[in-house]
Amino acid sequence: MAGPSAVTGERQRSGTPARPPRPSGGRRLRLPSPRLLLVVAILVTVLGGGVVWLLYGSEWLRVERVTTSGTQVLTPDEVMNAASVPVGAPLISVDTEAIEGRLRRQLPRIDSVDVVRSWPRGIALKVTERKPVLLLEKGAQFVEVDATGVRFATVSRAPKNVPVLQMTADRSPSLQRFGIDRLLVEAVEVARDIPPAVASRTSIMEVRSYDSISLELNDGRTVDWGSSEKGESKAAALTALLKAAPDAGHFDVSAPTSPAVSGS
Repeated sequence: MAGPSAVTGERQRSGTPARPPRPSGGRRLRLPSPRLLLVVAILVTVLGGGVVWLLYGSEWLRVERVTTSGTQVLTPDEVMNAASVPVGAPLISVDTEAIEGRLRRQLPRIDSVDVVRSWPRGIALKVTERKPVLLLEKGAQFVEVDATGVRFATVSRAPKNVPVLQMTADRSPSLQRFGIDRLLVEAVEVARDIPPAVASRTSIMEVRSYDSISLELNDGRTVDWGSSEKGESKAAALTALLKAAPDAGHFDVSAPTSPAVSGS
């Protein structure tokens, strides 16, 4: 009696391929039927079309209100007029970057703005205004300068607690070497470093040269600040001098390691 190996040998000699053994416990992979795939495709198309219609065609998700926040000098109406938000348009189609661009171009007082979709029917304009640290006299008006040196607005009335900048560097070599814009940058850097308690009492900042900047307080006292270098050290020295010699009339922090006072 021939064994399994003999039978297999005869099949191979006769040219009949041997049947591979069936894996034990295995299941055949069944693909979805074409009908099921068609149903799924139809459902996806219908749902997708419904979403597109909801976002662009329905009356539910359209711009109906525009709100503003963060305004101090500007009015909400000024901001909304400059923004020109397309009321009635689908909320999803509103070009927020274009709105931000219009606000920056038309209202230089705006330092930054976020245009946010407020679902389901609103647009929120979140504004941050520039704050003046110096004023430049221009006839009977004042040009506001922010902490980055940007001249952003001209006003007829000087804001409170903002020093007026006086450029008296006409005969200084600094003016020829650095130019008026560079001296303005130096003045702005000094304005950023002045201690807040002193800044609110500073009425005039005078720039005589690159390294000769002084302050005049609203009570008549004066401060020699020097250049804009080592501003933090100068601010700390001035704060200490004001506490140690509150009756002094003049303070010199141009060399912050050896500050001095005079007058009383």
